[in-house]
Amino acid sequence: MGFDDMDVDTIWMDGEFVDWEDAQVHVLTHGLHYGSGIFEGARCYDTEEGPAIFRWDEHVERFFQSAKPYDLDIGFTAEELTEATTELIRRQDFQSAYIRPVAFYGYDSLGVSPGDNPTNVAIAVWPWGTYLGETALEEGVDVMVSSWRKHASSQIPTNAKTTGLYVNSMLAGEEARSNGYVEAIVLNKEGNVAEGPGENIFLVRDGEIFTPGLAESILDGITRKAVITMAEDMGYEVHDEATISRGELYTADELFFTGSAAEVTPIRSVDDIEIGEGTRGPVTEEIQTRFFDVVERRTDDYSDWFTYVYE
Repeated sequence: MGFDDMDVDTIWMDGEFVDWEDAQVHVLTHGLHYGSGIFEGARCYDTEEGPAIFRWDEHVERFFQSAKPYDLDIGFTAEELTEATTELIRRQDFQSAYIRPVAFYGYDSLGVSPGDNPTNVAIAVWPWGTYLGETALEEGVDVMVSSWRKHASSQIPTNAKTTGLYVNSMLAGEEARSNGYVEAIVLNKEGNVAEGPGENIFLVRDGEIFTPGLAESILDGITRKAVITMAEDMGYEVHDEATISRGELYTADELFFTGSAAEVTPIRSVDDIEIGEGTRGPVTEEIQTRFFDVVERRTDDYSDWFTYVYE
């Protein structure tokens, strides 16, 4: 579904609430030419206590951290961004939504150096269902190992959500889809497993859980950290600094993606090789069930992970 088919009408931009169609930038905007921007992606869930944003404080903190390597002056406090976001959700009467803050070097002059170009900041929210397809959460997805490698942290800050960095993700994802797969898995420059184009990845073997560490050129995913915490609290042994070879993917008992968009999505095959029984595995299902119980507030656990829209 495209934005024109959605019931959306307002965006927050540079401190003002503007009509959706008026949230525009000049074609010579620096960020458009050089990818000089950063962004976030968070979800607001429909709960019995009202709409609640999952781990919003961590998303805002990462937003500011991502800006540091590029000397982007956000120009607003975390509290101001939070109030803008919750007001956006209230104004459009959303019970659940995807949230996209973005900051980028704007329009003044053009050249690789941003010079005196201003920083523009915007926040949009819109309804968004299952990221990798309507049946993905229950049935799992078919993926391929991409021929494109993940950038090394010595080349670009891989732990920042940089707009330009996601061209790498786009290439990997489009390669997968053009070959009939739903998503890709990207290796790092050493040939070990890094992550998906927009997801972290977990492997289950003999009842234990493994996920690549930060040294493998991954994004330090907020949902990744939440799943690690929940899995450990459920009694699983989690190896969160693992090095995973490509070959280990094919012999895994289970694989699953995590992310704000992907949530907890099972992987049922890699390169046409069936993972486990080719269905959502029991560990994945247990973690997925726990995840949705938490984010939809069917439990009082982890209450400090939520920002309520109508508080």
